[in-house]
Amino acid sequence: MTATGGPKPKAVQVADALRDDIKKMKPGDKLPSQRELMDRFGFASQTIQNGLAALRAEGLIVSAGNLGNFVGDGSAPVTDVRDDIKEIRSQIQALAERVAALEERFVPGGA
Repeated sequence: MTATGGPKPKAVQVADALRDDIKKMKPGDKLPSQRELMDRFGFASQTIQNGLAALRAEGLIVSAGNLGNFVGDGSAPVTDVRDDIKEIRSQIQALAERVAALEERFVPGGA
């Protein structure tokens, strides 16, 4: 799906696989936890979150905060600015963690 015809981005792979799973589920069924999805796909937390965000945007799943993600009922997604803010905060936190990890690896003096 990339311009070069290469492999799909990881978040798209997650969303595609979960779309297939959702076809076999009923509205209200709970999706696996983020940790379970990380183990299943072998991808980072942010990648899983991005895949889930795509499904939320399509109205295929709904998020119930700490309770998890559930199969939607097919209705159009409801945009709530609070959800957008939560998603932005989540992405900022993930970026901050990545920067902190990179800073820990930096050794002053070029050694």
